[in-house]
Amino acid sequence: MAHTRSVRKRVRISLERGRRNRSMRSQSKTYVARAEKTIQAGDFGPAEEAVKQAISILDRTARKGVIHPNSAAHRKSSLVRKLVASGGSSPGAGG
Repeated sequence: MAHTRSVRKRVRISLERGRRNRSMRSQSKTYVARAEKTIQAGDFGPAEEAVKQAISILDRTARKGVIHPNSAAHRKSSLVRKLVASGGSSPGAGG
């Protein structure tokens, strides 16, 4: 058990950040899964929108340090490849 005030505070802050990080990580997984599901369904309009949302969430979690930037880039690339392979267009291609 922590003995000094500063260590107790560090433990408290660490737990708070852990909860926040877990929430953001879960949110990003949810958006990625939702995007993959719409891609598999073949709905290209909604799939592009879902991929855009997932990319935005992944960028945000990487910027805040919840996931590594390379991990976010890998997941984004994977999503876009799946979208293009299914017949949709890349979200950055302008339609």
